[in-house]
Amino acid sequence: MSKKLTVAALLERKEQLTNRANVTAEIYIPSLDAEIVIQKPSRALCLEVLAMAQDDSKEDKADLHMAYNCIVEPNLKDPGLQKEFGCVEPYDIVEKLFETGEIGSISGHCLKLAGFSDGVKLVKELKN
Repeated sequence: MSKKLTVAALLERKEQLTNRANVTAEIYIPSLDAEIVIQKPSRALCLEVLAMAQDDSKEDKADLHMAYNCIVEPNLKDPGLQKEFGCVEPYDIVEKLFETGEIGSISGHCLKLAGFSDGVKLVKELKN
């Protein structure tokens, strides 16, 4: 059962709460038969990607943008890697390495790290 959050509890967890930006996770990529490391996206990146997803002219780039910016291993921003794969735009590397469905899944896992799938739950509706 959950308990009410108090100032004292927040102060006890201060270090943990201030270091949550560095959260990473390993995910398995079937087409590569290998694991990659993703990091929790910043709030700004999440908002940017969500805005892109709602813009008809940018919606096809939203998952690419999230994956490109959250994958930390391998480093997709490596100029040598992009050159070897013939990338014209930086995001091209994402499409060259991963299957279409994998890109969406990677983006989804990144959003989960930022708390987008877990959400909050109504415990009890308060009445005036």
